[in-house]
Amino acid sequence: MNILCSNKKSTFRYTLIKKLEAGIVLEGWEVKSLKEGHGQISESYVSVFQDEIYLINSHLKVLPNYGNSDNLNPTRKRKLLLSKREIQQIINEIKISGHTIVPIKIYTKKSLIKIEVAVGKGKKTVDKRNDIKTKEWNRKKQRLLKSNSNS
Repeated sequence: MNILCSNKKSTFRYTLIKKLEAGIVLEGWEVKSLKEGHGQISESYVSVFQDEIYLINSHLKVLPNYGNSDNLNPTRKRKLLLSKREIQQIINEIKISGHTIVPIKIYTKKSLIKIEVAVGKGKKTVDKRNDIKTKEWNRKKQRLLKSNSNS
């Protein structure tokens, strides 16, 4: 699995409940751009239109060597490929619980480009502070254990 781009802020902003792997509909120039590392999903989100799921506001840089680069939209909405059952489960979870769908990472699997999305619940600032405290405590603990084992 080769990760092409990731959304590092997603775990900080949301409590991730359920992760799903989906295909993504891309054009040829978008695949080239992603494979060269010019993709960005940090400010993107996933939305539902007419029982279909789309990735919105993801930015894929238009490469300069592409001939018809004036007509290309780097932030167009891209359809995600999921089964009808998975789409219905996500829609129900959003309507009932008020959760959101967050893109986590885009990667290659065999020769296909996949996206990992998660159903998540937004964190409040108190939750974010607690996460930071636990991370710092775990780092300190690892440092102390490492220094004691070396002595």
